[in-house]
Amino acid sequence: MRLFVALWPGRRVRQALAGCHGSTPWPPGASPTASNKLHLTLHFIGSVPVGRVAEVAAALQVPMHVFELRLDVAECWHGGLAVLRPRTVPRSMHQLRADLAAALRRLALPVETQAFRPHVTLARRSARTQPVALAEPVRWRVASYALVQSMVDGSYEILRRYL
Repeated sequence: MRLFVALWPGRRVRQALAGCHGSTPWPPGASPTASNKLHLTLHFIGSVPVGRVAEVAAALQVPMHVFELRLDVAECWHGGLAVLRPRTVPRSMHQLRADLAAALRRLALPVETQAFRPHVTLARRSARTQPVALAEPVRWRVASYALVQSMVDGSYEILRRYL
């Protein structure tokens, strides 16, 4: 099973993200992210044998402090990835990510070593189209995270929510 750990927005935040996403005039060939797939990845785990999923799910229960994430920068990254990202990453988010990384290491699972660039992907192949910024930042009160399976058909299934 292909797994990742993510912040998964609730209805209000998802609607705000969809507003930014829906107001951008995407070029032909762009692939906007479906509203029900909008999320912020904390760790991509990759393939895990089905028999280890319960162990991984249990190990990823780490302490978490509620924090506010302000998604306030809309931009297009190299390769046509249109994103909405925070200008400043809250200390509690860094701590959560570090605690999850330690849990993954204890399970001998891979942990990405490249710099963390938290973002919500609005579209792929956007040909350098700048997403339309919202008049106000998207304010996201983060009180949970999720273990998610990436399905073969491109959909996502939340396996477990952590509060």
